[in-house]
Parts: sequence; C-alpha cells; structure tokens
Amino acid sequence: MGGQTNGIRMVCFAVIHLNPALWSRIFRFFSLHSVCSQAIMSSATSSVARVAYLASDIIVDSQPTLPSTSQFAKEYTSLSATSNRRPIILSVPLGGDPGSTLLRNGSTAGLISFTSSATAQTVIRLVLGAAELSSLPLVLHLAVRNDLSEVLLLHSAVPFFLVSRTPQQAHDNSLLASRLARTEKKAVVHAFYDVKNDSVEEISESEVQPFLLSEQLASTNGVNGHIGANIHNGVNGHNGANGHNGMNGHNGANGHNGMNGHNGANGHNGHATGVNGTNGVNGHSATTATPGSELFKLYERAALSTVVRIRRACPPLFVHASSKPHTVIFGLGNIPSVDIDGVSIVSLSLLTPLIPSRILDVIPPSASRVIVLEQLHRWNTKWTPLYLEIVDAINQRQVEQRPHIQSVCFSDPTQVIPLAILKILQAAPSSAPIQLGGANASSLPSLEVPHIPKHESSYTKILSHVFGERLEVSNSPSLVLKQGAIATSPEFALGRVRGQLDQRDELIRSVQKLLEVKEVSPELHKLCSQWVLVKDDDTKSRSVGQELIAAFESSKLSSPIINRILALRAHFPAPSRWIIGSDAWSYDLGASGLHHAIASGLNINILIIDTLPYTSRNFADPHRRKQDAGLYAMNHGDVYVASVAVYSSYAQVLQAVVEADRHKGPSVVLAYLPYHNEDTPALEVLKETKLAVDAGYWPLYRWDPAKEAQGKEPFALDSDAVKNDLQQFLDRQNHLSQLVRSKPELATELVSSLGENVKEARRKKAQQAYDDLVVSLDAPPLVVLYASDGGTAEKFAKRLANRGKARGLSTSIGTIDSMSIDTLSQEEYVAFVTSVAGQGEPPQNGRTLFKALNAAALRGEKPFSKLRYSVFALGDSHYWPRPEDAHYYNKPGKDLDARLEQLGGERFADIGLGDDQDADGPDTGYKVWEPLVWKTFGVDSIEVKEAEPDPITNEHIKAASGYLRGTIAEGLEDTSTGALDPSDTQLTKFHGIYQQDDRDIRDERQAQGVEPAYGFMIRVRTPGGVCTPEQWLQMDRIADEHGNGTFKITTRATFQFHGVIKRHLKPSIQGINKVLLDTLAACGDVNRNVICSAIPSLSRLHAQVYNFTKLVSAHLLPRTTAYHEIWLGKKMVAGEAVKDFEPLYGEFYLPRKFKIAVAVPPTNDVDVFANDLGFIAIVDEQGELAGFNVAIGGGMGVTHGNKKTYPRVADVIGFCTVEQGPIVAEKVVLTQRDNGNRADRKNARLKYTIDRMGLDAFKAEVENRLGYSLAPARPYTFNRNIDDFGWSTGDDGRHHVMLFIENGRIQDEPERDFKTGLREIAMIHKGTFRLTANQHIMISEISTEDVPEIKRILAKYKLDNLNHTGLRLSSSACVAFPTCGLAMAESERYLPVLIDKVEKICEENGLRNDSIVMRMTGCPNGCARPYVAEVAFVGKAPGSYSMLLGGGYYGQRLNKIYRETVSEPEILAILKPMIKRYALERLEDEHFGDFVIRAGYIAQTTSGKEWYDNMGGEGQYREVAAAA
Repeated sequence: MGGQTNGIRMVCFAVIHLNPALWSRIFRFFSLHSVCSQAIMSSATSSVARVAYLASDIIVDSQPTLPSTSQFAKEYTSLSATSNRRPIILSVPLGGDPGSTLLRNGSTAGLISFTSSATAQTVIRLVLGAAELSSLPLVLHLAVRNDLSEVLLLHSAVPFFLVSRTPQQAHDNSLLASRLARTEKKAVVHAFYDVKNDSVEEISESEVQPFLLSEQLASTNGVNGHIGANIHNGVNGHNGANGHNGMNGHNGANGHNGMNGHNGANGHNGHATGVNGTNGVNGHSATTATPGSELFKLYERAALSTVVRIRRACPPLFVHASSKPHTVIFGLGNIPSVDIDGVSIVSLSLLTPLIPSRILDVIPPSASRVIVLEQLHRWNTKWTPLYLEIVDAINQRQVEQRPHIQSVCFSDPTQVIPLAILKILQAAPSSAPIQLGGANASSLPSLEVPHIPKHESSYTKILSHVFGERLEVSNSPSLVLKQGAIATSPEFALGRVRGQLDQRDELIRSVQKLLEVKEVSPELHKLCSQWVLVKDDDTKSRSVGQELIAAFESSKLSSPIINRILALRAHFPAPSRWIIGSDAWSYDLGASGLHHAIASGLNINILIIDTLPYTSRNFADPHRRKQDAGLYAMNHGDVYVASVAVYSSYAQVLQAVVEADRHKGPSVVLAYLPYHNEDTPALEVLKETKLAVDAGYWPLYRWDPAKEAQGKEPFALDSDAVKNDLQQFLDRQNHLSQLVRSKPELATELVSSLGENVKEARRKKAQQAYDDLVVSLDAPPLVVLYASDGGTAEKFAKRLANRGKARGLSTSIGTIDSMSIDTLSQEEYVAFVTSVAGQGEPPQNGRTLFKALNAAALRGEKPFSKLRYSVFALGDSHYWPRPEDAHYYNKPGKDLDARLEQLGGERFADIGLGDDQDADGPDTGYKVWEPLVWKTFGVDSIEVKEAEPDPITNEHIKAASGYLRGTIAEGLEDTSTGALDPSDTQLTKFHGIYQQDDRDIRDERQAQGVEPAYGFMIRVRTPGGVCTPEQWLQMDRIADEHGNGTFKITTRATFQFHGVIKRHLKPSIQGINKVLLDTLAACGDVNRNVICSAIPSLSRLHAQVYNFTKLVSAHLLPRTTAYHEIWLGKKMVAGEAVKDFEPLYGEFYLPRKFKIAVAVPPTNDVDVFANDLGFIAIVDEQGELAGFNVAIGGGMGVTHGNKKTYPRVADVIGFCTVEQGPIVAEKVVLTQRDNGNRADRKNARLKYTIDRMGLDAFKAEVENRLGYSLAPARPYTFNRNIDDFGWSTGDDGRHHVMLFIENGRIQDEPERDFKTGLREIAMIHKGTFRLTANQHIMISEISTEDVPEIKRILAKYKLDNLNHTGLRLSSSACVAFPTCGLAMAESERYLPVLIDKVEKICEENGLRNDSIVMRMTGCPNGCARPYVAEVAFVGKAPGSYSMLLGGGYYGQRLNKIYRETVSEPEILAILKPMIKRYALERLEDEHFGDFVIRAGYIAQTTSGKEWYDNMGGEGQYREVAAAA
C-alpha cells in the first residue's frame, strides 16, 4: 500500500506538465491506485459550502431576496451542529456591499471565503473592489446556473479563476482554491455550476486543515524522466530515497524534462536554460517569463498538493481527444459530452492564468479549426476574454500553422448536440460570432414577479387603506413583467416618478394655456379653473379631472392643446407616490439610489422596511453597520423623516404616512418589521419590536421640516428612548434647547440618558479647577482610576486616593471609563485598580477604555509617551483551578499593564496582585504594592496616622434611612434617569423591589453613550403561596401593563415581575395592593415570604398549616409606615410628630435576609432544611396538627473561591406547639439580630452565626429568650422534595391539579400559551391557586361539576401535558440573565436546553421516568437551592459552571463540588457514563445522589463546614487540578 501511495505522488507531481493526450493514462492509473473513500450523494453547493466551512477562518455569505434564504447558510447551520470547527460567519444582505466586509476582515484571516449566487449586482460590487481584494487570502465561491455572463466580469480582475461543472469537480476545486488562496495570499474566483445531487468523494474533516497548512511541494517536475525533490516513486520507473523516477525517461530536480526532447524550467518541445530561461515552442523562438507564467507556477504547486491529498487528477484542461483531430473545441460552461469523429473537446477548469503554451499543447498540428464554445446569455463586447486569449496564443505559431478560430455562444446545454456542431463545421469558416440555436427566448431567464413577504403586507395594507386608489407604488413588483427586474430598483422608480411629474407639469401648463384660448366655452373654462385650483387636492383633483375629461370628449372644440391634455389625462388625479424598499438600501446610501431620491427634491415618499430582529443585531459583521437613513435624510433639511413600528404604535404609523404624503418634497419613512422568515409568528415580531423600541434601538419619531418655517418644533419623539446619534443630531441643530423651552416634559424624556453624563462633566470641571489651584505643588498630581463590579476594587482605589491626599498629594479618583485615550494621554501619573468580571473580563465600568486601548494597539499607536502608571489587580487564584484556566486569574489587570506599556506608557511601580486566597485576602498584595506608589512620589517617609473614613455599608444605609425611607420618594420623581440612587436601591429591597438592567443590551447601551436600560424586579409577598383567581388576574394585568409581559413563579412560591420601569413602580404596587397583596419584606434584611407545602390530598391539614404560615409571616412583618407612604400615598399624621419604630427589628433590621419554610412530611417540597428556620409539621394519631419540629441554620448562599462561605442544611433542635410557633420564630430572629455578623455580609447569615456560637449555645440563647425549653423532636419521614403532578382529590372531596411550569415562567409561547390559558381558568375558577417552591402551579379546590371545564381549558392550552422525563419534572432554575444583576452565567434560559441533551442519555439507559433532581443557578447565591440537589450547576462565567453531585433526594443532605469548572461538552461527557452505570448498578429504590456517593464518585457531605473537604471527586474520579 505504501508503494502505491508513493506511486500516486509521482504521477501527481508529473501531471502538471503532462501532454493532454496522456491524461487517459493518468486516469487509468488513479482508478487502479487510488485509496478508497466513501462516496456520498451531494450537490455542488453542499460540497462547496462544506469545504468553505472547514477551510476558512471567516466566511462572508451573501443573502438572496426575501423570503428566500441562502443555500449556503442552510449548509453552515447543519455543519455547525456536527463539526468541531467554528469559523466566523458574516452575512451580507441583498444590496449590501460584500467588498467592504471582505476587505475589513480579510487581512486578519488565514483564509476568508465568500459564498454567493453569481448575480450582476454582487459581481459588480466585487469588481469595484477587486484591486484591493486580489491581494487577500480570499476565495470567491460563486454559484452559476447555465450562464457565465455575470461571473466572467471578474475574469481579469483577480489572479486566479477556476470553473467547476460537476459536484465532484466543485469539491476538488474548492480545496484547490482554498489551498492556493491561503498559501499564496491571493484571491481566487471559483465559479461552479449549481448542480443537484451527484456522487462525491469528500475529504474528511480531519484532513482539511492539515492539507491547507502542509508544506508546499516542489513544482519542477516531469514525466518520462528522473525526478528528485524528495518525491520517490513512479510508474514503470525507478524508486529510491532521492532517486530516479519517471515514465520511460529522465527528470532531475532542476534538470531536463522532455516529451520527445529536453525541457528545462520553461521549455516546451524545445530548448530552455535557466530558471527564467528561454521558452521554445516547436522551435527556438524564446520569450521571457510573463507574470501569467509565474502565477501559473503558483497554481501548479497548489494543484500538486491537492492531487496528492485527494488522489484524483484535477488538471487545468480536460481533454476528450480524437485521433489527429481536425477541430479543437475549447468549451467553457455546462457542456454535455459530445462524440464527433475528428473533433477534440477541451473543457477548461482553469480560466486564469491560462498561459499560451498550455493552450498550444492541446492544439495538435493536425487541427485546422478551433472553436471557442462558451455558455453566455449575453456579452457586451464583440469578443469574449477566452476567445482573445486563444487568438493570442495561436498567433505565436507560424502563420502557416495557425488554425482558423471561431467564437460560438450558447445558453441552453440542450443546444449543444452533435448535429448543431456539425452544422457549424460544415459551414464556411467565419470570423463573426455565432449564437448556437439562435436567440431562443425560452432559454433566457424567465421573469417572475418578485414575491412580497407576507409580514410586509402590514405596511402595504396600511398604505392601501389610507390612500386607496390614490396609492401608486412606483417600484411595484408587478412592473417586472413589463419593465424587467430593474423595475423594483430605487433608481428606476425615481426616474419613473420624475417622468410622471414632468408630464403632470406639462398637463398643468396645457390647462393653464387653454384658459387663454377665447373659443373655450364658459363651462369648460370654469372646469379648467377649478382643476387648477384643486390640482393638489387628494380627492377633488380626481373628481374635477374626470368632469373635465368628460367635457373635453363631449366638446366640439378642436385644438392641439385639448388633444395633448387628453393624452395626459392619467395625470389629472394627485396620487400618493411611494417607493418601497428594504434596509439593504441603508448599507450604501450613495450607491443604492436612496441618496438620489433624497437629494432630488421631488415629491416622492420612500418607505424603507427594516427586518433585522433586535436579538439578531449583533450576529452581523460589527464593522459593517447600516447607515442611519433617517439621520442622513434629516441632514438635507427639506426631507420629512419618520421612524415607525406597526407592532409598537399603529396610530403613529398612520400619522407618519399621512404627514409624509402631505409634505411637499421627499419623505423617508423607516418602518420596523423584525422577522427571520415568513414562518415567524406575529407574536415573535411583536416581542422583537417591543425589545427594539424599549431599548432605544428603534426610536419612534417624526421630523417635519415644514413646521420649522411655521415657528413650531419640527421634531416629535413618540417613544420613551432615543438613540445617542439622534440626540447628537438634535443637539447640533439646536433643536434640543428649543424643545426644552417649549415642552419641558418631553425634554426630560429626551435627555434622560444624558443626566449622568452632565453630572460627570460638571464634576470633572470642578475637579479641574481644584487641580489648577494646586498645580504649583512640588509633587505631580496622582489620578486613581478603578473598575469594579462588586465594590472591592473601588474600596481599594478610595483607600489609595485618601492616603495620597493625607500625604499632601493632589489626588483625584474616578472610574476607568471616565477617561478616554485622549484625556489619559495628558496625565502624568495614574494608578489603576481593577478586579475581574466573568471569564477574565474587565468590570463593566472599565470595558470601554479597555476596548479603546486594544483598538489603539492594533493600529500601532503610542499615545502615552508622557504617561507613567502602575496597576493593582484583584482576583482569586482559586476561582479557575484548572491549569488551562490559570491565565484568567487577574487577567484584566495583567492585560491592562501590558497594553499600557505597548502604547508607550512607563511603569512607575510593578503590577500588584491581590489574591482572595491570601491570608489577608487582597490586602496581602496591596500592602506590598502601595509603598511602591508613595516611593515614586517621594512621600514614602511621611508618617501619616490617617483616620480613614469607614466605608459606607448596608448597616449605615439602614440606620440613616428613617426606617426604610431614604430618598426613594425623591428618586421616583427624578425623570432625568431611569435609575434610583445606589443607597436607595439597597432600601427598595425591603419594599420587594430590586433595581436591574437588561444585560443583553448593556454593552450596546454603553457603546451608544446612554445609561443602561434600567428596569425593576418586583416580588410579591404571598404567604404560603396561595392566591385567589382575582389576585391571579391582577398579576396577569400588571405583567402586561407594567412589566415585560411575563411573570415568574419563584422558588419562594410567589410572583415576580421583571422589566418594570421606574415610573411604573407606583402603579404596579398600587395594583398589587388593590387585591390585598403587597411586596413589603419580600426582599431585604428581614424575614421574607414564608412558604409551606402544597399537600393537595390533605385539605384540612393544609388549611391549618397555611393559617400557621400566614400567622408567622404577619408576626415578623416590619412595622414601618414608609411602605404605605411611598407607594400608596398614605402620609404620616401630623408630620413627624409620630415617629416610626421597629419593635422587632430595630433601626438596623437584621444582618442579612432570613427565610422560613413549613414542610408537611413525607413531602419536603419546600426544602425545609435549606432555610434559616424550618417548621416540620407533626400530625397526631387523630390526623390533627400537633405542632412542629423546629430546624435552624439552613442557607444556600456561597461566594466562589471564598472558603469562609459555604451552604448548610438546618439542624433540628426540638418541638413546639402550633401556638408556640410564631414566638419561637420571633426569638430565633432576635437571637440572629443580636448575634449575627454585621461587619461582613458574606458571613452574616444565621448558618454562620450558629457555627460560630455553636448549635447548643445558640439553642440555649433561644430558649432563654423563650423562657422555656423546646420539647424533644418527634419522629418524621421525608421521601421526596418534588411536586406531585396531575390530578388528586382532597379529603374534603374537592379536586386539585398540579401543572408543570418549566422554571416557573408564565408566558405565551408558540404552541404553549400558558399565560392565556391560566387567565382563562382564573376567569371561571372558584377555588384558589397554590404556587410551589419548585416553581409550579396547583389549581386547587375545584368542585366536581367544574372539573370537565377545567380539563377542557387545560387541554386547549396544553397545560395538562405531563409527558416529560422524570429529570425535567424534577428540575429548577433561577432567573439569571438578562435581568439579574448578580448572574455570572445563564440559568433559566439554558437549563431546558441542557436537559434536552441529558434526558436523551437517561432515555437511552431506561431512566425516562426516574426522578433525578437537577438544579441550576446563574451565580453562587443559590436562589434555586442547588446545594441540596442530586446534580447541580452553579454559574461562574458565561458557559462555565461548577458541577456538584451527591445531594439528598429529599433535600436532607448537601451535595459537593465534583468539578469546579465545566462547560456543556464536559458536563455531557461526565454524565453519560455515570448515568449508564447508575442504570446498571443501582440498588432497589436507590436515588442518584445516594448512588454517586456509594459508587465512589464523590464524598458525602456531613456538615456545611466540611463542604469543601474532598471536593473534586473521589479516587479514580478525582479531578487532578482540584486536588492540587
């Protein structure tokens, strides 16, 4: 086999110079010696797309006309699911300029590929940029269909041009082109016929990159000779280490190569010497090597490498030879096989560079005629490029040896038949081009009316409704049949409109001229006068015009003027003229025709429909952004502009189109309609529109320049948010200041995102003034800049600044993002302090400058010649324990330090590294770094006994809040920002409110220069999780009217709303209060919502437990009246004469949050041991509630890498009666209040207090406060912590049904309109709803007669679907992205996706119905109680989680970290064998969490303090990095 392979290499080496007559021998050789590979059925497009995907670093894919989708894109999507390779894929819309995208990305890529159909528009844009594109490692894969007319425009514009006719040839040439472009850094055009499925032998994925990166093979070679160059084998020749190789001849590395003669570097059947020596063709005429020949050598090398790899010949010319042919046909295109005696067919695979010698090689002396047969529908010049090249080659022969050459074109392959060829041969030779088959219309591309996507009818129907018969779409698709495809272009439409307006002007002049004719009757004169007066009226111009036409036709007056008027009768009505286009016009305003329409001054309306969904906005090429056509048009000054969205404001769309029509001049209406394809549901379009409008991505506005002349404000903002570039335009036009004066309430909306910028500018100005005063000091000023998400880096930065001031330095402090490169370059001494966010990313308030520094470095700039700097970085060396992740430790600080040096800065002190794992945490490293700073300034010897101000903590905020008032009320009135003061956001938690922002668009908002898209989360307090149908309906309304249209059932069995903007907070809370619910103490450092078991079958017991739950909740409520004052408008009596007080909590409240749960065995559905305080119901022999076992000290929150924090399960300390329960709860709370750690919030929860004091000591303190000892705990048994789904009947005869709501999200989705269904149930239901701590819903207390109707509704909305795996039914996730500010990774949106994959593993092993408790959180705070799950994932960074195993099935035991950092592939790789082994080896009734401990995967956790012991797995399953 080895010998065969080497033999193949020899032939591959030789084929480049092979005489075409010997190709058949090579083909036979390959058929005998090729290595077998599996052939598959594939289309040419699929084969090309696959090679492009596997070979390229970047792919640019051109999109066709909607609703069609790119065939390449479909292949890329399919490949992404199966391939390990992940190239960057950028899409260019129809009408966009692909050249700019290729130029922008090509210089940084090893190989960039462009895939597209060969349309005229695409090719022309490539031709325009060809000069620059030709020097890029670029392959242009262009699919053609029976016409090379368009693609041949690139023939002379790029170095290499390949053509493929079959799918196999397309595959091979794709590889060849990729190799050629990558190794030679030159552009290659690969035009291939879009042929349907055929047999293709494909290269394996693993071979593609090695092939592209392999060393180049030498190209000095031959056949019939010896060959060196480390190619060692031959056919019928010798084989040696560096030996001789040939087919009956001699070939040396730089030696002689001949076919019937000697051939050197460039010799053909003649003599040649030297590398660039003479070139003889059948004689001694010699020419110096041309650039084409040099390019051909490059092609030879790449072709040789390709042949070696694929083991198939891929010659530049395929020859179907006849013995001593009299005619040679050079075929270019999809030419069928034709056998004619005496005719040789040469099919071209390489079109450029096609050097003359290769052409002459395939034209034997016997040939007297050459036909150039090309598949072209049209060509603008008489002769084609291929014809001219062949003529040029033939002219190098002696005159008497030159055959006659003729150009023949065809369009349809069926025209190429032997009879047609024979007719040409029989005819006398002619120099005129011939069209084979004549101009057959049936062969030309048929014109079809372009399809209008159904979603776009939303706008066209509005135009039809508003304007009726007046509407005229000047580029209507219906014009294509008469005018051709160009009829839909804006240039054509503009020309058409211009012609119509000219004709109407002529009509007006003719009517006015007729009024001067004396012979006109009074009646006709009157009608003419009336029409002139109403010619611009929408309706009267038509009606009067019709009367005038009738009068003309009935009049006996004969006049050339009347004849001309009647010829122009179509222009009597005043139409509403519209040009409708896509957002592709916005990519190149100058070239799209839009510019000409805007600048024309014509009375024309342009509707541009933008279909890019908001959630897909970042998937396109970030450098290739659409221009804002609205701002572009505004700058012309005379153009009406509107930005509308029919799914946001229908009324505003109507108003905009009416105003546009009335405007005398150009009008541009930008219409938003986000959808991916025609199957996109309207609900999805609505959601995308809402996101875009709410985020300010698509502001709704109208700009009417005509109002400015009237002294009115021309700009009207119709949405709450406005883009930053639009603000800049308004400011530049001085209209913003006018707006402030004329409409103050609107002005505040406009500048809402600028409030913080103004404050920052004022602060800087004041700081600058101060700095100027101290400029005379000897020591230079020190600027301290910090980036901090959690506040730690900010604390160190403030410490440094304060200590600098104490040493007499002029010190200023700010965030890193408060500086630009320009301002930073003017500073002398800057100290940077930064922490780490996510996976080695800079914190949020430092990212802008970080990006700017990286960009400046890429440009090679050095702006910091005068800057001296030092960096102190904070991180956690244990956060990423694996060796391959170690570089994430303190990465932002290290990167910043290196980048500043690269940009010309000079360190005044080496970087300092603060590590959370050090004995004193970051202080250890800080104490080493800070003295180096003072030494630089010469103040290190100054002894300062500074009394540093204590940092402002939550304890200070609570004490100074006036019992939770703070300045919340004032902040709600501040419309300059969507946020509240930071200190107030700590207080609003006590009111059930968290300030958040949409993290999905946070970076975009920052890039726009506007504040984050602030919104608030509202959490309702529903003790026991029970609500009435009336309360449910109110929650549903609040979600729609004030939230984001959805609401969530939380793990505290209550409602939670997201996306409530500041001005909707009061209405929301007032709406909640109307149905006797509230949000007080749903969050904050107080006792939060008290939860209890659902227990559907024990109705009487549930009623008792529920009443107890409400009693405990009410007993522990804060007593402050601030809640009612701020949210409900109930003022304090007599001003401040009556003071608030908190008898239970005091002014400091609790050190941290406090959670209580009430469980009813045997179901632990509330995870009672995960709570600070748990009550376990004990039932006596009569089935009555006797009391509760009391458990204390549970808690879930952890901080990654901080071993002082850990989860803990509660300890049972005794028994109390029902009556004693609330008092026991109070005393536990008071003991925690007085003994909890208020200095460190991370160690402030009750679990740490108990471990610090000791369980017995804490219990003794509680009993001392009670005045009696708790009774001994009574026996109980738990067997699960999941919900009991489906129908059940209580002991009172009423019915209950538990519904599965994945992760608690109540929303309408395609095929799952749960929100609508539950609303419909609430409208008829007479019982209650019970919310569970597992985030599900029970419809409770259904009477027997109502069961059928409830079942009908459940079935209608698929709410009764319980056909899920046990794994999915047992899962739970917190909210995480995009709203939770603490989230480090996805949770709610990702867990269902992960379960999709894990449950397949379960089903493969027969575990479909087995319950495995799996939970996920986006951060280590543990809202979904992951630390008691059998399998859990805790977010560390996007796509990265800690994996935990071994929790107790009913929540009785903590799990333990099995792997500190895993991604999805690692998760699946770990779980697959583990689950399989569980299925095979588990004991009877053994749960997964118990099995992984018994099987030795993980050690059992016996207490919270031992949680870190033996983490990382056991024995053979232990993670080496974790052990280290």
